[in-house]
Amino acid sequence: MTTTPSLPEPRTLLFIGDSITDCSRTEDPDGLGYGYVRLLAEHFAAHEPTARVVNRGIGGDKVEDLVERFGSDCLEHDPQVVTIYVGVNDSWHRYTRGEHVTDEDFEAGYRYLLDQLSATRPAAPVLLVIPFVADVSGETAQIHDDLDAKVAIIRELAREFQHAVVDLEKVLESVWTVGHTPAGLANDGVHPTIAGHRLIADEWLRTFAEVDPSRH
Repeated sequence: MTTTPSLPEPRTLLFIGDSITDCSRTEDPDGLGYGYVRLLAEHFAAHEPTARVVNRGIGGDKVEDLVERFGSDCLEHDPQVVTIYVGVNDSWHRYTRGEHVTDEDFEAGYRYLLDQLSATRPAAPVLLVIPFVADVSGETAQIHDDLDAKVAIIRELAREFQHAVVDLEKVLESVWTVGHTPAGLANDGVHPTIAGHRLIADEWLRTFAEVDPSRH
């Protein structure tokens, strides 16, 4: 008698963030965009076809914007895995638009997102992506003066809530030895190139393999 193999429970993997996640998703018939989320969706289509990948990135968003739409764009999708990738605009827009987000407001907003997840789906794996800036110019490099403190806040919240960190700063430290340049990863220092998105997807998969309960 032939037994039917048990299939994994269908699950939704939701990605929420800014333009790096968005990556023109509204112009994509699949709604996935053309960046790291699409690369991950292709991975799951091949290796876990019952999984559903949802992209809820919006270009220009800051933490306060995610707070405003977290219910409708994240929680209402009932995700089993949540990835939050936000923060660079909270610093970048200080220099390009004169919009200063204090570290205190940034932490309060980010903490709100994590509190909502803890209250509604405490067992769901949550991955926090560390925003990065590639130093393509001195002007771009100055973003670190604001961003570094906000990255430290994300790391501390990850420790407090015991969430996984997709450490893109660590990735950047490792890729220069193989011939990458800052502009080769992000032309403007912020928005990833194809190679940059591939590195983000690879690091996400590596991190997810460590926290995914289906792998154990």
